[in-house]
Amino acid sequence: MSTYPHFGTDAIHAGQDPDQWSSKAVVPPIVMSATYKQRIPGQPDLYEYSRSDNPTRGVFERCIAALEGAKHGIAAGSGLGATTLLCQLLKSGDHVIAMDDCYGGTYRFFTAIMSKYGVEFDFIDLTDISLMEKTIKPNTKMIWAESLTNPTLKYTDIEAVVKLSKQNKDCIVVVDNTFMTPYFLRPLELGATIVYHSVTKYLNGHSDVVMGAICTNDDELGSKLKYFANACGIVPSPFDCFLANRGMKTLHVRMREHQKNATAVAQFLETSPFVEKVIYPGLPSHPQHELMKKQAKGFSGMVTFYIKGNLQKFFDAVKVFTLAESLGGFESLVEHPWSMTHASIPKEKREAIGVLDTLIRVSVGLEETEDLVADLEQALKASQ
Repeated sequence: MSTYPHFGTDAIHAGQDPDQWSSKAVVPPIVMSATYKQRIPGQPDLYEYSRSDNPTRGVFERCIAALEGAKHGIAAGSGLGATTLLCQLLKSGDHVIAMDDCYGGTYRFFTAIMSKYGVEFDFIDLTDISLMEKTIKPNTKMIWAESLTNPTLKYTDIEAVVKLSKQNKDCIVVVDNTFMTPYFLRPLELGATIVYHSVTKYLNGHSDVVMGAICTNDDELGSKLKYFANACGIVPSPFDCFLANRGMKTLHVRMREHQKNATAVAQFLETSPFVEKVIYPGLPSHPQHELMKKQAKGFSGMVTFYIKGNLQKFFDAVKVFTLAESLGGFESLVEHPWSMTHASIPKEKREAIGVLDTLIRVSVGLEETEDLVADLEQALKASQ
């Protein structure tokens, strides 16, 4: 018998029980109160102050935890806010191994902020397990992977990374699951310690919230991260939690359509004479295509390609796609990592990981498939 309930049912119902509200509201209310009445000093009933906990935030946290198959969900004020909370687990002298092709904001935070506090970082290609074997040290306390890297869409063998991490007793494995979402991949089931999300992207899905989240099955880490969220004050507003919780109700439906459209876009781009190379994990040409078929349930909605043509003419010509940062919304976006999301990474580092000036990252949205392909076709012709 299959697992019950299924993903879409959890997305709609987990944490949403109307009986938790005196009004029996089917849609969880936005509780904006900053503080809560106490009958006995220092002994609050359920809530005391909204930085510490909030009813609307709790609904979101229980829902995302259920979707990731986790016991604990902790919401943060942004994706980088969630990164900040996770880095509170580190101390001076600790060593972190991170994916070389990680999100530019993650790279900036690690190198410009955390390195000031004596934390050591090595950025390596985590698809090369033998390289990781050479890099791990006795003081390695965290391995930071991305389920699909941003923007060159590499996939890390999570089970192999977890197995290698166990040679260090206190080493935890963090997987940024933003691109894949729990609909396609649940890293905790593959042994990861913590799953991280920029909720801004697919989980919310409407490009109107900036938010982050962390999920784990480790009770001690869950308690620590909850404490850090309160102590550091890196928490989202109740309204943002309401919007993100609303967005997750359609996550399973949206991700199926994102993938369908992305597959069609990638297949078209592979046939275009104006494209040098296409990277999409759903294509057999992707280096980790077979591995992903074993560990994941799909390939998501992100496509990267290297253009043969004039970039500005291409960006000027697109009509259905919009030139903008971010991803994972219902609308289709194109962006230029070299000058936008990854501009904070040194030039030589960008070139080494394949983030070239000719690379375009595509967040394939929910518009009609034929219109998306037609728009890219005419824009590529215009770029010549």
